[in-house]
Amino acid sequence: MVASLLGACVWPFTSSDRSMPPPGSDTISIPARPSGASSSGSVDPGGNPAVGSGVNSYLWRSSLDTIAFMPLASADPYGGVIITDWRATPDNPNERFKLTVYVLDAELRAGGIKVAVFRQTLRVSGIWADAPVDPTSATKIENAILSRARQLRLRASVG
Repeated sequence: MVASLLGACVWPFTSSDRSMPPPGSDTISIPARPSGASSSGSVDPGGNPAVGSGVNSYLWRSSLDTIAFMPLASADPYGGVIITDWRATPDNPNERFKLTVYVLDAELRAGGIKVAVFRQTLRVSGIWADAPVDPTSATKIENAILSRARQLRLRASVG
């Protein structure tokens, strides 16, 4: 299930779908804030770039990179929450998934990321119904996000 989701990566849908800072950047600009201002990152005492209020930019960027194959419904760098829309895989159009990613910390650590996976199946009546999710799905996505975050941090420290 997760393998089919992660294997279905298609990035980006259009150039305007996702705007990412260059690798190694410690800032993320938000195009439309209610006040019209943009946000910029800061660095926590451990040297980890942060965006919003205590959100690690490596975890934020790697989360967006890792789930880029999912349609993005909402991304809040201030609160550290990314919500996707539902997506069915081409192999199984009667099953769809939705993700919510929480970036919980300004430090790059395993406890700084939490993923919730939601699954629905299409009933014969044509109505989508909630279905159980493999309990390892969220952990696999969290590990993929953490691996990507480590890559981004290493690339930034080398370059």
